[in-house]
Amino acid sequence: MKEFFGLLKKGNKPSLTAAIINTFIAIMKGVAFFFTGNVAMFAETMHSIGDAANQYFVFIGSALSKKAPTKRFPNGFGRLLNIVLLGAVLIVGVMAYETIIEGWHQLTDPVEAEGFIISVVVLSIAILLEFFVLYKAGKEILHEAGVEGGAMAPLTTSFAHLNRAKPATKLVFLEDLVATAGGILALIAVLIAHYTGFLEVEGAASIAIGLMMLYVVGKVFMDNARGAIGETDEQMVNHIAHLLSDHPDVRDIRELEVVKEGEFLHVETKIEVDPHLNIVQADALQERLAEIILSQPSVDDVIVSLDADDGETHWKHLSKRPEQLHKN
Repeated sequence: MKEFFGLLKKGNKPSLTAAIINTFIAIMKGVAFFFTGNVAMFAETMHSIGDAANQYFVFIGSALSKKAPTKRFPNGFGRLLNIVLLGAVLIVGVMAYETIIEGWHQLTDPVEAEGFIISVVVLSIAILLEFFVLYKAGKEILHEAGVEGGAMAPLTTSFAHLNRAKPATKLVFLEDLVATAGGILALIAVLIAHYTGFLEVEGAASIAIGLMMLYVVGKVFMDNARGAIGETDEQMVNHIAHLLSDHPDVRDIRELEVVKEGEFLHVETKIEVDPHLNIVQADALQERLAEIILSQPSVDDVIVSLDADDGETHWKHLSKRPEQLHKN
């Protein structure tokens, strides 16, 4: 138990912040739905419950994924985060289904809701809180990508660097992007229904929110399915290949693999060097190359093998040098 709580301290902070805020939002929306019966509010309540539960799972999964390797699991627990996220999105999927069904009922058999002021106030507060979480997640994405920007960068530049974010941070950003948009959509639907009497709009908004939730389910599921299998990080392969090729003692790169392990990267490479190096020189070079690779963003494990240069060029696919990456 002591080890478990110790690991929790290493959990993804944006996901914990989002989980706590979404718990408060879910309670607030649930109370509002109880008093108003508003279908758009029901959709938002289900959305927030799903987000909160999901983000608690993500936080715990990100913490457990940092557990040190054991004899039984010598490769560590990095991919545990991907497995947890695969399970977590099922919760959002169920909530999305319920949201769409409830929206369809309102669309085909509209019922007038009560408590207009309550709905507007609660949705407005929820939108502001969701926007705050979205902004914080955007800042974390820029931090993890090693990118600096102005005050609006977390809401603009972060989209361009979304693939460089850790899986947990990426999930929080996508969920709260949809949550913010969904809250705005629900608020618009409540206003239209109240001032025009067009009650079906609340059902349409509920269905739209449910479909947005399903988009997040599909996106996160595919990303983490690839991660659970073991996906190559092509950008980091190119980056590390340039670093190794620039080293004066590296003659050629015979093999180079960079595999995502949850939030971390596992690197294996075989380098061709001067065949006349003695054991001491080769050992020192091997350590220097491993240190260079380990200093790169998210790299947690490195295996460097050396081989004598055979005079042939094996690594021929160096593309344009990527932008400089920064260690978090």
